This record gives sequence, C-alpha cells and structure tokens, in this order.
Amino acid sequence: MHEKSIDLLNEAVADELAAVHQYMYWHFHCDDQGFDLLAGLFRRTAIEEMIHIEKLAERILFLKGDVKMVTGEAVKTETDVKKMLEMAAGMEEQSAKDYNRMAVECAQNADSKSKQLFEELVGDEERHFDQYDTELDNLARFGKDYLALQSIERSKARGDGGVAE
Repeated sequence: MHEKSIDLLNEAVADELAAVHQYMYWHFHCDDQGFDLLAGLFRRTAIEEMIHIEKLAERILFLKGDVKMVTGEAVKTETDVKKMLEMAAGMEEQSAKDYNRMAVECAQNADSKSKQLFEELVGDEERHFDQYDTELDNLARFGKDYLALQSIERSKARGDGGVAE
C-alpha cells in the first residue's frame, strides 16, 4: 500500500548515510589540520544526519517496509577546506530539493505522515546549508587568516594544558 513512500524513505536513508560518511571524513581531516570549529561543525552535522536516518528507518518499519542501509556513493577525498564547504553546501541544498519533491510525492500517495517527516528534514537541511554558506562567507571575507586563527586557538589551548575538543 505504501510502497512508493517506502522507496522514497529508503532513497533518503541512502542519501543520509552518504552524508554521514562524507561529513565524518571531512571532520577527521579538519581535526587533523587543527580547524576545530569546522571539524566540530562537520561532526555535529554527521550526528544530525544519523538522527535523520533513525527517523526515516522508524517510518519505514511502521509502514512494514525494510530499511536498506546502503549507499551507492563513495566518500569524496577532498581535503581543501573551501572545496569541502562548497561541496557540503551543495549536498545540503540538493537534499532540501529532493526532500521537498519527496514530500509532494508522499502527499500525492495519501501518506501525510511521511510528507510531514520530509518537510521536517527540509528545515534541517536548509539550516545545514546556511551554516556551510556562512562558513564560506567567513572564508571569503577573512581568507586563510580565518583558518589560521582556528589552528592558533587549538595550539593555545594545548599549550595551556587544555585540549581543544
């Protein structure tokens, strides 16, 4: 009865899984480079995407479907911060568009609860887009100094005996 919704929800699971993998990869590299603010942003976003997967999975199971924990996308091994942020903003923008489309399709199939879930996800993805867009603006305004300040803050914290998270 809800096969179309289950397919859309599983498509979203695959998208979110790919995002988790990508954001954690970028988190590791930003952390390694001493860019704590950006490392934390990528990590927090990955965790939020995991929460999305859980909500999508719960809905799939409620509809008596099976959760497909697969993604067809490989992690993109980009380590340039500006390119990471551009890619992240693009991913979030595309997810918001996809989830808007999926919400409409669920409504057309008389599944208002899945529609509501996709609409909620659109709000989260737009917020994520805004965060990455803001970081791109900061990088454009302050240039490499913006990244250097993050590394200096970590060095200062470690030099004082503290450990930057």
